[in-house]
Amino acid sequence: MRSKKLKGTTPTQSTQRFLDFAEMRDNTVIMKDGTLRSVILVSSINFSLKSEDEQNATIAAYVSFLNSIEFPLQIVIQSRRLNIDRYLEVLQTQEREQTNELLRAQIVDYREFIKELVVLSDIMSKRFYVVVPYVPGKVETQNFFSRLTSILSPASVISLKEEKFQHYKELLDKRVEHVMAGLAGMGLNSVRMDTQSLIELYYITYNPESATQEKLTDVSEMRVTQ
Repeated sequence: MRSKKLKGTTPTQSTQRFLDFAEMRDNTVIMKDGTLRSVILVSSINFSLKSEDEQNATIAAYVSFLNSIEFPLQIVIQSRRLNIDRYLEVLQTQEREQTNELLRAQIVDYREFIKELVVLSDIMSKRFYVVVPYVPGKVETQNFFSRLTSILSPASVISLKEEKFQHYKELLDKRVEHVMAGLAGMGLNSVRMDTQSLIELYYITYNPESATQEKLTDVSEMRVTQ
């Protein structure tokens, strides 16, 4: 049933107008205010298991890394419930293909054990990200209210021309290389997230519930209509 007052009314604007990014391409997030972001996925180390000399060396490398940075960084730690659906599918496939009845029964028991263990223990996985920004000089001089208006108002989104975007991206790429080299000095592995990975990361961040049930289309297969 629909209210007579609501009948014939136009739908409200999409919640996308409140997101502060405009698009993602060439492994880069383009913000609505014309600034750029790159996201680096970083591995972790068990600091407590290292010897005292190794801990001191890691701390010294971290201090050196911070002193070498001349731009702001954002470190994001994201906790997610461990998803083992793909692993369970592999076990189910092995169960169907197994001809030995004893081994098949063991696979069934093992699969149920893993499923119950994850649910009862509420196992979480952590991922670590470093967000590297590039803010052009003109945008950097904007005051707080101007940048807030550009985020909330779709009409004020800054459109970057391809030539200017490539120039900004080259400067951002140099920052990314510098950050990844500093992370390597601390014994951390890192990889720059590509466009598909960025789309999945943002989708999971904003849709944590539905992301576990829906599979995103590969970015190369997407069609954008204007």
